[in-house]
Parts: sequence; C-alpha cells; structure tokens
Amino acid sequence: MRLLEVKNLKKIYTTRFGGNQIQALSNVSFSVEQGEYVAIMGESGSGKTTLLNILASLDKPTSGEVYLDGKNMVTIKDSEISAFRRDNLGFVFQDFNLLDTFSIQDNIFLPLVLAQKNYQEMSSRLQPLSERLKIEDILKKFPYEVSGGQKQRAAVARALITKPKLVLADEPTGALDSKAAMNLLKIFSSINNLGQTILMVTHSVAAASHANRVLFIKDGEIYNQIYRGSMSNDDMYQKISFTLSVLASGGEELE
Repeated sequence: MRLLEVKNLKKIYTTRFGGNQIQALSNVSFSVEQGEYVAIMGESGSGKTTLLNILASLDKPTSGEVYLDGKNMVTIKDSEISAFRRDNLGFVFQDFNLLDTFSIQDNIFLPLVLAQKNYQEMSSRLQPLSERLKIEDILKKFPYEVSGGQKQRAAVARALITKPKLVLADEPTGALDSKAAMNLLKIFSSINNLGQTILMVTHSVAAASHANRVLFIKDGEIYNQIYRGSMSNDDMYQKISFTLSVLASGGEELE
C-alpha cells in the first residue's frame, strides 16, 4: 500500500534583496510504501532539507503535490495544518527538541496533551514504548540530567506515542556518539519491523545503511536510488559510499 506519494515537486525561493530566484527542488517524484524504511542522502545544498520541510508540512512547494494516505498535504488549510501534523506525523530531530523545564515523561506526553487526550490513555501508550526504548528509569528526570542517547530515545518515544502514519527523522544520529547512534539505529530497525514507516534524512552512511531503500538527491532532483534486497548492512554501506563518491565527482559513472 502506497502511504506517501510525491508528485512533480518544485520549490523556488526568491531572495529578499535583488529578487534572485533559487531553485531548491526540481520535478521531484517518488513514493513510499506502508512499512518502508527510506533514507534520503545528498550533499549540502542538494535540496534534501527543503524536501523534508515540505514533507513535514513546514513549507509549501512552488508547485507539485504531496499525498499522505491519500490526502493532499499541499492543500490543507493553515488553520488545520498543526492538527494534521500532530495526528499523522512523528518527528525525530538531531538536537532532540526536548524542553528542559519538562520531565522526560512530560516531554513525551506533550503531543497527546495538545491533542487533549486524558492521562489514562497517555499512560497506557507510554508504558509499552518506555519498555521497548529502555527509558523507564529516566521518565521522572529532566533532559539536562540524562545522556544524549537517552534524550534521543525519549524523542523517539515522543514521535511514536501519537501512533503516526509516518516518522520523519532529520539527522537523528548527528548529535550522538557511535555507541548511542548504533543503539538508535537498532531501535529504528525494530520499530520498522513492527510496521512503522520511516523516512530519514541523513549525511551518515552508517545510518543510511540500515534503511531498506536510499534515495540520492543531486541539484534538487532524485538522481539515483538503492534497494537493499538481500544486501547486508555492510554491503549497503559499501554501495552507498560508492554512490556518494560518484555523485561528488559529477555522477558520470551512474548515468
């Protein structure tokens, strides 16, 4: 089942002074199936952050369409977009985006509080998540009292507690040491195995090698993609590294 469909997406920015136009995305089209784990990679300035912002409904494209579970996100009214984002999307950011004045538990509860869920429902959703993510012992602590890996696992819990259709992860391992990053990637793989659809933007070859498919963006366009098939993580790592080196050198060998 097709969960996310991106059609002919274009994004042009006009600079404040001089009126110069910068085309960040150019005719981007792809789809993501229910239950897929997809990574998006590309050099700085390739357009992947712009794409993520549009998929997160934080920005509007100049033209094109984005369908999530059949609903065109581009046409959602501004007055409804926050509720749509909260009900359908989960977010995991590089810098965690946890509130230091809230406990870990209250940070995780926050999207459900905004959705006006009662405490009993919030607690019943948190219990299995906290066990799976191994954060039961830090729920009463504050973000400044726990490690970066624990913060990111709390952020994953916050993303999952709303039971989103799609989890969007923006450089989720970027602020973690190698051990915490590997633990997080194992968590992503486990929740994907349970059926959660994940779309991750990353510079990390190690992170992308855990995905089932990798899309490469170059100059605002989808340039190439790799399907895992029967490849191991090590095989994926090698193939991703080769593709990135070819893209950096101009991409002739892939054309």
